[in-house]
Amino acid sequence: AGAASCTAPGSPLGFLAPDGGGWWSQPGRRLALGALVPTALTGLLWYLSNRTWSAYESQPPPAGAADPDTASDTAPALGRPGFWYGRRIVARLRAAHTAAGLLTVAVAVSAPTAAHDRRAEATAPALEALGWITQALLGAGAVTVAWVVCRRGRSEDRPDHRLDRAAVCLLPGAALALLAAVLLHACWSRPGWTSTGRLPGDFAFGVIMLGQGLCVLALAAVARHLHRRAPDPAAALRGLGGPAVAMLGCALGGVMSGGVAQRVADWMDGGATPGMAGAPLPGPPVLLSWQAAVLPPLLLVLALLAAWFAAGAARTRRRLAAAVAAEYPGESPDEARSRRIAGARTAAALTDSAPWFVAAVSGITLVLGAGALAGAWLSGQVPGEAARGAPPLLETAARTAQDAGSWLIGLGIALFAAWGRRAYRDPAARRTIGILWDVGTFWPRAAHPFAPPCYAERAVPDLTWRMAGWTGRTGGRLVISGHSQGSVLAAAAVWQLPPPVRRRVALLTYGSPLARLYGRWFPAYFGPGQLTALHRDVDCWRNLWRATDPIGGPALPGPDSPEVDRGPLADPLAYGRSARHPLPAPILGHADYQADPAFAAERAALLARLERAARAAGPRTAVAGGMPAQRPGVSKGWEASADPPGTAG
Repeated sequence: AGAASCTAPGSPLGFLAPDGGGWWSQPGRRLALGALVPTALTGLLWYLSNRTWSAYESQPPPAGAADPDTASDTAPALGRPGFWYGRRIVARLRAAHTAAGLLTVAVAVSAPTAAHDRRAEATAPALEALGWITQALLGAGAVTVAWVVCRRGRSEDRPDHRLDRAAVCLLPGAALALLAAVLLHACWSRPGWTSTGRLPGDFAFGVIMLGQGLCVLALAAVARHLHRRAPDPAAALRGLGGPAVAMLGCALGGVMSGGVAQRVADWMDGGATPGMAGAPLPGPPVLLSWQAAVLPPLLLVLALLAAWFAAGAARTRRRLAAAVAAEYPGESPDEARSRRIAGARTAAALTDSAPWFVAAVSGITLVLGAGALAGAWLSGQVPGEAARGAPPLLETAARTAQDAGSWLIGLGIALFAAWGRRAYRDPAARRTIGILWDVGTFWPRAAHPFAPPCYAERAVPDLTWRMAGWTGRTGGRLVISGHSQGSVLAAAAVWQLPPPVRRRVALLTYGSPLARLYGRWFPAYFGPGQLTALHRDVDCWRNLWRATDPIGGPALPGPDSPEVDRGPLADPLAYGRSARHPLPAPILGHADYQADPAFAAERAALLARLERAARAAGPRTAVAGGMPAQRPGVSKGWEASADPPGTAG
């Protein structure tokens, strides 16, 4: 707002013009006004986290479930009684992160204000002293926030029902009061203060990016060390899956920040290009322009990787198509039909290549990000200006990369918003977003309270209460039927049950990502040892899977594994037309497992098994069967329904 081009007459920011003589013309008051936006955003995040906290993190497990005194050292981590109960830690972290956000805004306002008071000779001594006091309090607040975050970790061995009321109530209030004092200090009249130069955005963005990169490298070193101590062949990228995804998350945040800043600056300076020679605005931080410039090379590398995977998939498809017809005895070969079936299987198999694709993208992102940081700090100019005087081809390439990257970032953000809007009208898009949301919000938000709420912290206790209550009331036995993400919820809920109750539960899973995705990316929770223990703890477990399913797969693959899996199931059910299948049978992939005769056969076998066990146990025991359905308040794809005692589904 200190630039004349942004505060011209008729501009929405005209009342902030530094030469207008108005109350808002002083830089400190403009800073205070601008600080209201991030303050309101921090308050909104606090409100959303606090509103969902009571609905999710505060759902206690059933009394006596997974008693820690009787649990063995090899018990699964998801079976700990406090794993899905984050009432104390999330409330504590919400207070700390809210205070950190408010203190960050206060620092952004206090730093230039106090610096001016120390330089200006006409400043009242009281203002300079107040600046020193507020900055000392800000430092003390930062130390307090770090102490609150680090002093107490997450308790999983027992449900922690206490609340740290001093931290939860006092910390955000004290930070808000300190921010109010800083804003009042900034709004004090300083007639001789004029805005010059830039705010410290370049340095701040550079430090943030460097810190993120160093944290990712440290995380990679720790993960590699842990993997070497206990090698797990099921772990994605040999234990480096977490650091690779963290690198992509940091890059996405930087790219979106750069895109928004570049587009806003471009809108505010009219027809000029921010940061270029002669432009009225100096442009956003130089680092953001360098991040935009490395985006076209990154997309080019991604295109080459996609082409390489596509070529390999085409070869695999041709090889599979030659043998498809032989799997359906008595059918006449149909080349087009075989290609479609082979294509579905090949596309589904690409899921197994995803870890290496993530590794390639994250590695390239790390290298290009380091290059962008070095270019911004060494040159101090945007890529187009830094290449001035270089060979014409190099200078043109730098300017083109910067301009193209800026527009691509803006286009990406627009497409992201359009896809979210499309979910309201297109059921297929809504289903895809729902699946991604379910997977992304499965784990407890014990690391960051401003993350989306973990629905499993409500769904797992609900299902556990239902199973424990029904079996305790009737002495009956249950079949838990879970599809896709529902199978993960079912496994997590069964682990929360006391061992005697687990023996009354049978699992029927289909299209399950337990081993294929969760076991690969989270081997400490869903590795082969944990899934084998799950099979041993429940009465029986059967898992159905298809070769055309991009998500589901075998739960316990391998020749020495227990007999859990049945598959790959035939998909489609029929190759050609017949009296039973007058129309070409569709390729179902991840959907409609209930339409396969194998589902009915396995479900009937489980119910019969439990019914025999019920009769052997005595007249009080009943059997209950569960069919997949949609239930309000829980993830789609699973349900545990208790039939009246004495029935079998």
